[in-house]
Amino acid sequence: MNSRKAKIIFIVDDDQMLTEALTDVLTREVPHKVTAFHTGEECLKQLHKNPDIIILDYYLNTVEKDAANGMEILQIIKKRFPRIHVIMLSNQERYGVALQTIQKGAEQYVIKDKEAYKKIAQMIDKF
Repeated sequence: MNSRKAKIIFIVDDDQMLTEALTDVLTREVPHKVTAFHTGEECLKQLHKNPDIIILDYYLNTVEKDAANGMEILQIIKKRFPRIHVIMLSNQERYGVALQTIQKGAEQYVIKDKEAYKKIAQMIDKF
């Protein structure tokens, strides 16, 4: 039996295949309660469920013109619920983007590559 504590985790990414694969990885060994959202607004409406961790896409692709992007969602989360751990997930490999997300309150920044899921699972164990 695994002694790691199950956590409430929100994944916010417009890529449904990514959210399904990441959910599978995160629940394989530990029964984390994972909920996926495809817009930041959906996630914000559920913050009352007190997630321990939010994995948030830096660039949320949406058809809604006024929809918030990942950085805006990060700032709202940190202002309203500063204790929630946020891991930013992005295709952006630029140092400045990573630094900006950390300065705005993200605990970690993960580049979407073949090791991303493994890195995120390891980070979650440390929170």
